[in-house]
Amino acid sequence: MDSDPNPSRISMRDIAKRLGVSHVTVSMALRDNPRVSAAVRKRIKETAEELGYRPDPILAGLAAYRQNKLNPTIHAAVAWINAWPQPEKMRQHHEFDLYWKGAQSAAAKFGYRLEEFRLDCDYSPARLHQIFQTRGIRGILLPPQHPAPDWRDFPWEDYSIVRFGRSLPTPRSHLVTSDHVANTLLAFEKIRERGYRRIGFVTDESKMREYGHYFEGGYLMAQRMVDETERVPVFSTADLSDGDLSTSLASWIREQHVDAIITNRAETPAALKRAGIRVPGDIALATTTVLDTQIDSGIDQEPEEIGRVGFLMLNSLINDGARGIPRVFRQNLVEGSWVNGESTPIRSASPSPDRKLSKARQNQE
Repeated sequence: MDSDPNPSRISMRDIAKRLGVSHVTVSMALRDNPRVSAAVRKRIKETAEELGYRPDPILAGLAAYRQNKLNPTIHAAVAWINAWPQPEKMRQHHEFDLYWKGAQSAAAKFGYRLEEFRLDCDYSPARLHQIFQTRGIRGILLPPQHPAPDWRDFPWEDYSIVRFGRSLPTPRSHLVTSDHVANTLLAFEKIRERGYRRIGFVTDESKMREYGHYFEGGYLMAQRMVDETERVPVFSTADLSDGDLSTSLASWIREQHVDAIITNRAETPAALKRAGIRVPGDIALATTTVLDTQIDSGIDQEPEEIGRVGFLMLNSLINDGARGIPRVFRQNLVEGSWVNGESTPIRSASPSPDRKLSKARQNQE
């Protein structure tokens, strides 16, 4: 005989009745709230599983709607760890400051306060852990750090963690970052639309090895979509002094007949200037991020959206009770947008769009 296709849904009150606790305690335990002891949380979760409890998606959606409509009371904090030797310099980077603003705004909508903690400058790793435990902080956001900090024996297993970007080698937590492959494809496509055909890429390949060849990968993918006569080898700034960089860059531009450059290196404009190469008079120039550079054409990596998505990812981990270093690693990518600037003027009548490039970029979405 078939089972009832519409069995009565088990509620939190059913679990509470079985265990002789309040439904509020059950709700907190299922959300891993540290105000409920570990032993009680374990017992409630086991009973919920035994009874076949599943959250009601309609009620969950209604709760989320109400939370977004109302001004929530700030009931907890999530940590933003700043381990820079001079902590105030971190948010002098416009991009990192927008990570903060995006995360802070999203956190407030869910009743959280984003709070900065300065490692080593104000607190040791052990002291940070003690503070987090005392205050019931369960989630940590890790912005880019310079240099990479010594976390020592910080107990990551006790926290939900999300990193911004790929520059931090540890902890290997889930991360949110810009889609560098799609962004470089987009930059290449937009520069071609402005009439340029010999588009080169300037990078530091030693850094690419450290952080992943994502920019370079997008550029090489774009190269495969154009005629062989328009392909230009990557120029690396690695191990070159200022003088050598300018000389080598000028030689590469001349030998490869480069008419436009995409770069992720902040020193590129100065190197071109030292070589007597004018932007945009002699060559067009675009950057993989228009923030914190001297280049006004290129990609807006949408850092405020990255910050917002970073908190949303952290919130989902907190609610799921997912802590520590994950077995399966997630990367949440945010695609940027193109910014037209004076450094990439239209060279001639814009040619028809490159269908291959557009399709390749769309396939990254």
